[in-house]
Parts: sequence; structure tokens; C-alpha cells
Amino acid sequence: MPDTRNPLFQPYSLGSLKLPNRLVMPPMTRSRASQPGDVPNALMAEYYAQRAGAGLIVSEGTWISPMGKGYAWTPGVYTPEQIAGWRKVTDTVHAAGGRIFAQLWHVGRLSHVSLLGGEQPVSSSAIQAKGVNVFVADNDGKPGFVQASEPRALSIPEIHDIVEQFRQAARNAMAAGFDGVELHAANGYLVNQFIDSGANARTDEYGGSLDNRLRFLREVAEALVDGTGSKDRVGIRLAPLTTLNGCVDADPETTYTAAAKLLAEVGVGYIHIAEADWEDAPHMPMAFKQRLRAVYPGTLIYAGKYTSARAVAALEEGWADLIAFGRPFIANPDLPERLRTGAMLNPTDRDTLFGGDARGLTDYPTLPAKAA
Repeated sequence: MPDTRNPLFQPYSLGSLKLPNRLVMPPMTRSRASQPGDVPNALMAEYYAQRAGAGLIVSEGTWISPMGKGYAWTPGVYTPEQIAGWRKVTDTVHAAGGRIFAQLWHVGRLSHVSLLGGEQPVSSSAIQAKGVNVFVADNDGKPGFVQASEPRALSIPEIHDIVEQFRQAARNAMAAGFDGVELHAANGYLVNQFIDSGANARTDEYGGSLDNRLRFLREVAEALVDGTGSKDRVGIRLAPLTTLNGCVDADPETTYTAAAKLLAEVGVGYIHIAEADWEDAPHMPMAFKQRLRAVYPGTLIYAGKYTSARAVAALEEGWADLIAFGRPFIANPDLPERLRTGAMLNPTDRDTLFGGDARGLTDYPTLPAKAA
């Protein structure tokens, strides 16, 4: 039975998808896809199924094409083998009673030639993300971080091709059994590289004015709606103030209010806002959150170091509909039950976040049955 006293544990309708609670497990890169081929595997299926108590799971970023890859051992949704691998994941999650969206990912300039078969990364403009590192593996398979390579600017026909790649990726995700897709338009990746003024130096219809810088976002969102066959099955992740990976906008509140209004026009099912959550991070003003609520009538998800108390306040105040808990879900497969009962949380082992085996992925303890 739902806990009617706590809004976090009340059911929610995301279009036709019925969520048993308001907790979301957001996308988090774990770099454990099988090699060669970056194929989702049984270990990943176990990891996600352990966390099926979330109202909604959004998968780690899954690249839509070989040029969209930016980190070693991350999964794709591009080849038949990858689609079949994801089908094993979604079947396992559904058998555990969960719901899962695929986060679709093109990293743009945040890649390295070693991950792209020697090809130069692509972006809105030929602007390198200096000081930004990406996760790679050397010839011996040892992991490490290296400076992102210098990108080249996409031509207009290439932009159109990438829109089609997103459309096909949405079809692939639905064929793999996902309940929907989320576009990664945040954290300095390709779509973000078109949106933010500091990363986009184009002078054609994809650059300059705000409408032009949002054009790629609109075209990709529309392609995802077409690819999934349903507006309700499409979400968009935005990060208005994070300035991650070198993406900075001159007027983010105006830019992202316009982006939210655009997405309302497209009619996507939800917007997933990633708030800056590091030490001394820029604060997201309440007035800004209220502006986003005013222009976007769909579901709003917020993520960014939320505690149970902060989450409850956000839901009660009405500017958020769902709350995403990132790092706590890594170390606490049964996070909803721990939050519901006030149980202590397991600490996260940071040394096992990227790459490796089951250690730090599927071996975190759950509450004893009597405690739950």
C-alpha cells in the first residue's frame, strides 16, 4: 500500500506508465559493458533489477552511434548485439517489477580519438573542451583519464544525419524493451554544445540566436517522439546551471526557460533537471524553478544531492513531481525502503564507480528482511 503521509511514496502517472512512488534512479555511468562490442550484460541486468523498487530507472548513458561514444566500456544501443543485451536487462528489470527508460547519448566533443577509431570528435563548433578529461583504456586494457580531443564542427548534412541516428536509437531502445527514452541534453554533451552560447560559435541556422541554438534540441526531441511512437515515452535531461565539461551559457535562465517552453510545444513527457551539486556550486533560485513550472506543464524531475526532507519539500511545494537520487542508489539497492523506514544508508565506494566487476556494483548489502 502507498504511504499516504509521505509524498515520496505516493503513486504517480507518467503518461500511461504507472509509477508506485516518486523516486527516480537517474543515469549514472558505470563502464561495465562487455568487450568487445560494448554490449550490456547479465551483471548490468542484475544491477538494475536490484534497484527495481525505484518508481522509474533511467539507464546509464547509451551511445547512439560509434561517433557518439566518449568513455571506455560504456554500452551502446546501435548494434544487434547491444539491442539484444539491453533486452536481457529490461526483461530482468520488468520481472522484478520495475520500469526503465534508456538514456540516449551522443557526447560530441567530449571524446578521444582512441575511442573513435582514430576519428576526430564532432561538435557544434571546433572548440576544444580544454581541461576536461574522458575515461579511456590503453592497449593493455588499463583504465585512465585523458584530455578530450579537439573536435571539428559538424556540417548541416551531418547534423541531419545525427537527428536520424537519434530517431533510430529510439526505435532500437523500444525494440530492446525499454519503457521509454531520455535524451541527454545536459552536462556538456552534444545537444548541450548546441544550446549553450559559450560552446556554439556557428553562424548558420544552428547558431547565433537563441532560437537557432535550440533548433537541434527541437529536431532531436521530435525525432525521439517519432521513434518511440509516443510523446509520453520521451524525457529530456537539462542542466541549466551546471557549467559541466566546459559548457557555459551567457544567460542560462532565459535560455533554459525557452528550452522548457519549446519542449512543452513538442509535448515530451518529462524534463529532468540536473542541479549543480558540487561544493560551492551555483544555486538554482526558486524563482527560476517556478518559471520552468509555469512554461512546462508536463512532469518535472529534479536531481542534485536531494535528501529525503528536501525531496518531500519539493513535492509539497509543487515545483517538482519526481525526485532523482543518484549516488545513494549506487550504494543502496533498496533505497526506497531505506528512505521510507529512515534506515542508515550504505556509503559509496568511489574506487569502484567506473569499470571492474561485481565489486561496488551488485554487492552492496540490503536491509535484512525483518528490518524491511
